[in-house]
Amino acid sequence: MNTRKALKGTVAALVASATLFGFAGLANAADGQGVEQLKEHGAAQRIAGIYGNATAKNVILFIGDGMGDSEITVARNYLHGVNGSFDGLDKIGQPNLNKGVETGTGQYTTFSLGNSSNDSLMAKDKNGQLTGSKTAGVITPVTDSSASGSGWSTGTKTYNNAVDVDVEGNPQLNLIELAKAAGKATGNVTTAEIQDATPAVLESHSSERACYGPQGKWDGTDKNGDGKVDLEDAKAAGIGSCLANQLKANGGIGSISEQLLDTRADVTIGGGAKYFNQLDQSGKTLWQDAADKGFQTVKSGDVDGFRNLGEANQDKPVLALLGDGNLPTQFNPSVATKQDPAKDANPTECSVNDKWLGKKGASLADFTSKAIDLLRNNKNGKDNGYFLQVEGASIDKQDHNANACGQIGETDDLDKAISAALNKIDLSNTLVIVTADHAHTSQIVESQPIYALSTVLKNRDGSKTTISYGTSEEDLYGNGSDTSGDVEGKADPSKAQGNMSHTGTQLRIAASGPGASRVDGLTDQTDNFYTIGHALGLATDKAGQNELSKGAEVKAQDNKNQVFDITGFNGDAVLRYELKDKDGKVVSASDASTPLSGLRVQTAGTTVLDLSKFITSDAQYSLTVTGQQSGKSVEIKSFNGPNGTEGSGSAQVTPNAGNNSKPASGKVNEASQNGPLGKTGATVLGVLLFALALVAGGMAVKFARSRN
Repeated sequence: MNTRKALKGTVAALVASATLFGFAGLANAADGQGVEQLKEHGAAQRIAGIYGNATAKNVILFIGDGMGDSEITVARNYLHGVNGSFDGLDKIGQPNLNKGVETGTGQYTTFSLGNSSNDSLMAKDKNGQLTGSKTAGVITPVTDSSASGSGWSTGTKTYNNAVDVDVEGNPQLNLIELAKAAGKATGNVTTAEIQDATPAVLESHSSERACYGPQGKWDGTDKNGDGKVDLEDAKAAGIGSCLANQLKANGGIGSISEQLLDTRADVTIGGGAKYFNQLDQSGKTLWQDAADKGFQTVKSGDVDGFRNLGEANQDKPVLALLGDGNLPTQFNPSVATKQDPAKDANPTECSVNDKWLGKKGASLADFTSKAIDLLRNNKNGKDNGYFLQVEGASIDKQDHNANACGQIGETDDLDKAISAALNKIDLSNTLVIVTADHAHTSQIVESQPIYALSTVLKNRDGSKTTISYGTSEEDLYGNGSDTSGDVEGKADPSKAQGNMSHTGTQLRIAASGPGASRVDGLTDQTDNFYTIGHALGLATDKAGQNELSKGAEVKAQDNKNQVFDITGFNGDAVLRYELKDKDGKVVSASDASTPLSGLRVQTAGTTVLDLSKFITSDAQYSLTVTGQQSGKSVEIKSFNGPNGTEGSGSAQVTPNAGNNSKPASGKVNEASQNGPLGKTGATVLGVLLFALALVAGGMAVKFARSRN
C-alpha cells in the first residue's frame, strides 16, 4: 500500500461520509441541491457556519423592492448624472466613505421553491374557498416578494405567495419575533400597505400573501348600501384570498393585519389603513382592536399625528398608517411607449407629485428618522438595541407599471432614508444593510427597441438614458403605445396594475458596521437572516429557537381557573391546547387541521386562552398547551373549575402546592422534553463521523508511509 492509494481511500471515505450525512457540497462542489434539501431551514445558505466575532447592538435593513442593479443605475443617471453618486445608497459598503468601519459588498441569489407569484399553491373547494396546501416541489428561478422576504426574515426558502411558512406551510420564526425574544426593540417601516409582502414577513405567517384581513382585501366600505359598515358588508365583500382554516373564525391564527397586532412591534409605519376597517369576530373594526390592545394609532392623512409621536414601547406601540393603500410616489408617472423618434428629441423630465407625503414632512426619510428616535429611546432599545426594517416599496410597483419616473422617485426616497439614518446612528455599534428582494424588468439600452416599450429620460448631466421594458407588450394603461388623453389623470401611481415582470438575476447587497464583511462575494438571500441574527445574537438555528420556549408557563388569571395567561413560548409562533375532564374526555381543543390552525403566540408577551365556555363547573380538569414549533408542553394535570380547590401538577409541571387560593398553573419541565434524535442530532453525528474519517485517513497515510 502506498501513500497515493491511502490518500485515494481517504478521499473516497470522505465523499461517502459527505453524501451519507448531507455534505453534498463536498461531493459536488459546483452542483446545486434539489428541493428536498433546499426546503429545510438554513439549507440554501452559501456560507453556512462562517461568522466573524463582530456583534452589533442595532441592525437596520433597507430593502428597495424590485431594486436591481438596473433600477439603481437608472435612478442615479437621471438624478445625479452617469458619473454621480447617491448620498446614502452608494455610501453603504464603500471603505473609503466609511473610515474605520467594517464594510462589505456582494451579490446574492433569490430563487424560490414554488410556482409563479400569480399562481396560488393552495387548493380550493367547490365554492372557491382556500382549503389546504398543495405540494410546492419545484425550484423557481424568479421569486416574488413574499418568498424572497420570507428568505431573509426566517432563513428558510419557500414558495412564491407564502409568508414565513415553509413549503409544507409550517410557520418559521422571523427576525422581529426573535429580536423581541432577545429583549430588543423592533420596527417595521414601508411606503407600501403594511400588509404587503415585504413588511408582512416581519409580522405574520400566512399561506397566502393576500390574506390582508379577516375579510381578505375588503376595504371596509358599505357593500349593502344601508349606510353603515357591519358584518353583513363583510359577508357581501367575501372572505378573500385566505386559507379558510387560517382565519380566527375557523380556529386559525388570523390574517396578516390581526397577526400584526399579536406580533406587536414597537414601531409600525406605512400604508394600508383601509384594511383595518375590516371586522373581527365580534364585529369590532381592527382599528378598535388595536386601540383596545394599547396601540397608539395614527390614521390615513394624519401627518401631524405622526410628527407628534414621542414614544413607542410594548405598553404603547405605534401603528401609524398614513394612507389607505400604498403611499403616493414622489414623482408623477411617466408612460413607456413603443419606438418613436420624438422621444429622443424630447426626453422625459420627471415632476414632483403634489400628493407625495414628503411635501408634508412624511417621506420615507421622515419615517426612518422617527422610527430610529422612537426605538433607541425606549427601554429595550437603550438597554439591548433594536432591529428595524425599512422598505422603499414602489420601486417595484412602478417598474411593474413601466413607470420610469415613479421608480426613480422611489429609489431617491430610499436613498434619502439611508442618509437620514446615517446622520443619526453610530456605525461602530449599528450594522446597516442595503439590498433588494428581487430584480426587475427595466433595462438601460443603447436606443429605443422596436420590440418593447421604452422611455427616454433627460439626465441631470444633459445625457439621455433609454430604458426598455421588455417583459410585456402593455403598459400601465394596457394600451401599449397610446398616450393620448389626460395621462396624469388616468395614472394611479399607488397601484401596481401593470404587467411588467420580475427577473431572476442576482442582486447587490452592501453593508457597513459590525459584521458587514459577511455580505462579501456571492451569498444567498437566506444568508442575510444569519448575518443579521448573528450580529444581534439571536437564535438562528432550530435548536436555539426551541430553547426560547423552555421558560413557558400557563397560569389561570384567578382561582376560577377559566381564563389562562400563556407566557414564555418565545420559540413558537403557534400554540395548540387540549382541555380534558377527569375521565380523560376532551372538553375543548384547538383546531389542528393545518399548520396555521391554533393560537397565534403573542410574541414575548401574554397569550390569553379563554375557556370560560367550557370550564363551567367545579369538576376536575386537565389542560395541556403545546408550542407547535418547539414541541415544548405545559400540562396542568388536575385543577377544579370556578371557585373550586386547586389541583395538583404532573411530572410535566411545577404545581402550586397547598394553597387553594392560588390560580392553577404549570411550567415546562425540561426533563420531559427530550425527544428522539432529530435533524440537528443527525447533523452532529455526521460531523463526528466526518471527523473520524479524517482521523482514519491520517492514520492510513501514516501507515502507508511507514511501509515505503
